[in-house]
Amino acid sequence: MRGSMRILIVGAGPAGLYLAYLLHRQRQDDRIRIVEQNPPDSTFGFGVVFSDRALESLRDDDPETYDLLTPAMEQWADLTITHRGERITIDGVGFAAIGRLALLQRLGQRLEQAGITPEHRHPVSDARGFEDFDLVVAADGANSFVRRGLEGRLGTATTAFSNRFVWYGTTRRFETLSQTFVSAEAGAFNAHHYRYAPAMSTFIVETDAATWERAGFARMAEAETRAYCERVFARELDGHPLVANRSIWRQFPRITNARWSVGNRVLVGDAAHTAHFSIGSGTRLAFEDAIALARALNDQPDDLRVALLAYETARRRIVDKIIAAADASADWYERFAEHMALAPWDLAWSYIQRSGRVDVERLEHVSPRFVAGYRARTTGDGCASANP
Repeated sequence: MRGSMRILIVGAGPAGLYLAYLLHRQRQDDRIRIVEQNPPDSTFGFGVVFSDRALESLRDDDPETYDLLTPAMEQWADLTITHRGERITIDGVGFAAIGRLALLQRLGQRLEQAGITPEHRHPVSDARGFEDFDLVVAADGANSFVRRGLEGRLGTATTAFSNRFVWYGTTRRFETLSQTFVSAEAGAFNAHHYRYAPAMSTFIVETDAATWERAGFARMAEAETRAYCERVFARELDGHPLVANRSIWRQFPRITNARWSVGNRVLVGDAAHTAHFSIGSGTRLAFEDAIALARALNDQPDDLRVALLAYETARRRIVDKIIAAADASADWYERFAEHMALAPWDLAWSYIQRSGRVDVERLEHVSPRFVAGYRARTTGDGCASANP
């Protein structure tokens, strides 16, 4: 690996764009090519979130990128749970959000300033094209083509959660990251919603498999589905429409790999591991993978195999911990219809502890007003969690 490298990055999402920038910054003699199957300014979804902790990590690792992105972010310090019409604030749960397209544009513009222009509308369909490169990076997401031909050797495992979700935007501005639970004629629905621009919000609608079947969504066109969801969440939308962008029902894929590299091919981001969207860590993991891979390649310039192993070793324990929390959160959502039998404050208490990462002592420190409010409303009710 001594001297310059020919590097192919497949995928111009957050992981691919950010990695290309980091590699160029520290290895300017490398020849970096980045290809993307979709056209420019095309992106699935609306906003993406970063926790306060994720932003702190980015600021420590790469203050220039932190300064690039944070001016375009919407930030807040609380979380809101709405159940049976009652709104409950959980204080101290800091997050920020940015439009996914704005994120990609800012990363892409800086990359082009460095002389690297992503090649859009360039699908990769033949692995023989990888032979011309010293390193091939799979940054092409959960459905990675680069990974597909190596899954036996990588030990790839893919399963799908049973809940269905559909990703919309809306012109209604929400002041916090919010969760709204609604009982409708067909069954239970949940919305994850938060603003990512001054006048735009993400609005993800989720439902369990039984409700999805009863509602007849399998037979509905996209416009009919959108209108149905607008009716279910009419109170929360307050007259604002849902905005579609490839908004189809999906089941979240849980993807793991026993190894993250084979030969000169390496996985980053969702190609390597997926984290359920309910903990908002997907983009964080993509960025941190890029940082770790770039660092390993810089620290081990003479041996690609050692560098790729060092990358995985540095990341595996951290990623596994976050994925475990994401899986616990996803399991909670898989049964959210059952949790809706709880009173509003009890549901909120169950929700905030769903990942297994927030014990009562920490919660008292981070969210003192919520804990005090919960205790005031449950003490003496005979509730098992009345004295946490």
